[in-house]
Amino acid sequence: MSTFRSANWFGKKDKMGFIYRSWMKNQGFPEDLFDGRPVIGICNTWSELTPCNAHLRDIAEVVKRGVYEAGGFPVEFPIMSLGETLLKPTAMLFRNLASMDAEESIRGNPVDGVVLLTGCDKTTPSTLMGAASVDLPTIVVPGGPMLNGRFQGQQIGSGTHVWKFADDMKTGKMTPKDYLFAESCMSRSAGHCMTMGTASTMACMVESLGMTLSGAAAIPAVDSRKKVLAHLSGRRIVEMVKEDLKISRILTRQAFENAIKVNAAVGGSSNFIIHLTAIAGRVGVELNLEDFDRLGSHVPLLLNLMPSGKFLMEDFYYAGGLPVILNEMREHLHMDTITVSGKSHAENIEGACNCYNREVIYPYSDPLIKEAGIAVLKGNLAENGAVIKPSAATPALMQHRGRAVVFETIEDYHARIDDPALDIDETCVMVLKNVGPVGYPGMPEVGNMALPKKLLDKGITDMVRISDGRMSGTAYGTVVLHVSPESAIGGTLAFVENGDMIELDVAGRRLHLDVPADVLEQRKKRWKKLDMPTDRGYVSLYVKHVMQADKGADFDFLAGNSGSEVARDSH
Repeated sequence: MSTFRSANWFGKKDKMGFIYRSWMKNQGFPEDLFDGRPVIGICNTWSELTPCNAHLRDIAEVVKRGVYEAGGFPVEFPIMSLGETLLKPTAMLFRNLASMDAEESIRGNPVDGVVLLTGCDKTTPSTLMGAASVDLPTIVVPGGPMLNGRFQGQQIGSGTHVWKFADDMKTGKMTPKDYLFAESCMSRSAGHCMTMGTASTMACMVESLGMTLSGAAAIPAVDSRKKVLAHLSGRRIVEMVKEDLKISRILTRQAFENAIKVNAAVGGSSNFIIHLTAIAGRVGVELNLEDFDRLGSHVPLLLNLMPSGKFLMEDFYYAGGLPVILNEMREHLHMDTITVSGKSHAENIEGACNCYNREVIYPYSDPLIKEAGIAVLKGNLAENGAVIKPSAATPALMQHRGRAVVFETIEDYHARIDDPALDIDETCVMVLKNVGPVGYPGMPEVGNMALPKKLLDKGITDMVRISDGRMSGTAYGTVVLHVSPESAIGGTLAFVENGDMIELDVAGRRLHLDVPADVLEQRKKRWKKLDMPTDRGYVSLYVKHVMQADKGADFDFLAGNSGSEVARDSH
């Protein structure tokens, strides 16, 4: 009998061994599958309520073929699936819950290695957070992006064109009929958002971390080579178990530094910061906001992809995918870090990093934008930090001083934003409160507030916007996000009033509220928390234990990991 972890279940010769094997046999598994071979758990985030992951049921079967082929025993199990486009009030509220689901499902079951089937925004970080907390050999199979959207002769991108079309409807540039038709034109195949939204960002993140086979990030969901990758990943996880290649050997400080730099080069989502920080916390790697600025903010933008550019993920794949990015950056990355292949990044991309379209992937020496990484801002308005994505912002607004127009809640914003009487012009700074981790709760993607209709009618397309919330990775604009401490717990953002002057200086990394300290102190004394019905269930747990955005918005009691040991039997 093997010494694999699963032998603690299936290798027992007593009553408990009988129980563990007998009930599994009711599915038709033959005796020899319990002979000590590696048991591979396939953690599936398939759900028809997570449209981006609805094809993962088929992908799981392909993974199983690879596992069987390599002499393993595959067992598929579901966990909570988080659909970004359907789940209310926001999928982010449940990321930590899904991570706990993944963690306990992996630890409590007889598996020696894990394949994570991911896709939609939160399914990648949640499963990786959970798996990292157990620290078994693990490989990620990203579900892949949809095919490029096509509408009236133009390419349209997931999310990115939603924001554009919504503005066009407001101003009468688009008819309701065309708006409805565009829905089908945008989402026309299996897969996740084909822009560099959070889903594609997460796929690039796991490949740059070394958690996928090389080239995995950009393969379209419906491309046959996605199934090839799944098949090969099934084979490889069996070998990883035999080699005892655990997550902790891959997710090193150097791997996280690689991910930060690569994210800047591909114009990745600002959500990346929150998710990578949370993952790092699970493996004991200290990351702070300053690391993201120091390592990533001066990295050039190499990928010409929406929302920072004009192409889409399908084009990225045809141009050579992430291996080309890694090759362009090889002098600036830790290319010797180990990956799930058992080899380094340098070895993985050797002979497979030709660029086939320089309109899509630019050389490091001649980038699309010279400095494009997410910038971290601090000041009296964000004592623990805030972030902005310069590659998706308007250069002329990167240094700006303007009058605050304040919305106390998202409901307040919706009620007043298109009121003709609203005292606002294009020089103002829109401020949205109470949309942080505690204040919403869950920290929704509402930071890219749509502009007032009367300004859109004037041809204004961007303004400075500030909030303690997030924005979709598909979104664009001069949007300051993740203000910490958030307004709901008494951060300075809570005390901003209409008419206050706010200074944004991205080059100087400064976000300043021009209000005297004594006036702020008076406002603080008058301030009252919003009354939120969060006294039961998971939401109550969340509000009590969620950390701030600069700490990855993970739960305070989930920092570190508990390993894979389970000392007690069930009967």
